[in-house]
Amino acid sequence: MMLHSALALCLLLVAVSSNLAIAIKKEKRPPQTLSRGWGDDITWVQTYEEGLFYAHKSKKPLMVIHHLEDCQYCQALKQVFAQNEEIQEMAQNKFIMLNLMHETTDKNLSPDGQYVPRIMFVDPSLTVRADITGRYSNRLYTYEPQDLPLLIENMKKALRLIQSEL
Repeated sequence: MMLHSALALCLLLVAVSSNLAIAIKKEKRPPQTLSRGWGDDITWVQTYEEGLFYAHKSKKPLMVIHHLEDCQYCQALKQVFAQNEEIQEMAQNKFIMLNLMHETTDKNLSPDGQYVPRIMFVDPSLTVRADITGRYSNRLYTYEPQDLPLLIENMKKALRLIQSEL
């Protein structure tokens, strides 16, 4: 009788643990630390070099977001960026995405200074697109929360330029 109940308990444990493993696999994956709040469903690359490699390989543009944790303008932009479905969908499917909290050695990524937030696009030929700008003449690549429609338009422009230039 003891052996029978021990066997039943073992079978029960196996059944529960395998179901638990299936449930864990089905659950949404844990938030990526690389997203830093910009969108947990986006696949983020870790470095600029990795971003350039995947942009070239996949023929997708690289979108580089420069930001800092203690910057209130970055935080405000991040919040609306992460909540905007159109931006998130494009970022997930049509771009190689990188967000950086430090400057790179590529001076082309700071053509008018090292300020944050700053969003730059790099095409698959690895050219920094200095021609895709925001609406401020003193900080060409910055965006504020109310500038999301322009950012969406610029993301579409980055995609259109690639199609016409490839």
